[in-house]
Amino acid sequence: MLAPMHETARLAGFFAAHGIWSVSDGTTLTPLLGYEHAGGDRGMDRFAFDDVGAGAQAGQEALQANRYDAVRAVLVVDGYLHLPTGRTDALIVDAVEYGPARRSFKMGVPYRPQPSPQGFAVHRPKFIEVVGVNRQDYPELADAFFAGVDAHERAAPVWNANLDPSI
Repeated sequence: MLAPMHETARLAGFFAAHGIWSVSDGTTLTPLLGYEHAGGDRGMDRFAFDDVGAGAQAGQEALQANRYDAVRAVLVVDGYLHLPTGRTDALIVDAVEYGPARRSFKMGVPYRPQPSPQGFAVHRPKFIEVVGVNRQDYPELADAFFAGVDAHERAAPVWNANLDPSI
């Protein structure tokens, strides 16, 4: 896998962890867009609308348009995945490496929300869609994603303390 996509996966992991930290107290995530410029500086924008779906749509438009002239960006929204165990709360992570050969991936990070008798939990992320990366590179993409999770000083402990790999 090329190094830029590795950096995109790290960025996705960082902002996915931020999202998990945000929902760990039982609130719905305000859609967020994290981005990185060529020099390495990062930014984040939230899309706070009365309707969460409208915020997610505005975030998707900003991601596709590369509104911040970034080299890579990630949109994280609260949603659901349909797994063999049924409909499951999940953060949907949509990551893009901009450039002449745009590459991207979408992951779902299932979680068990608060309040729940079993308590908050974070489950194993699932690749939903990958464009421009060979299947044999998925493990490397996942490793970079988890390196990004671990890079978030406040969110990584929440993620790791509530990890439930059963799903």
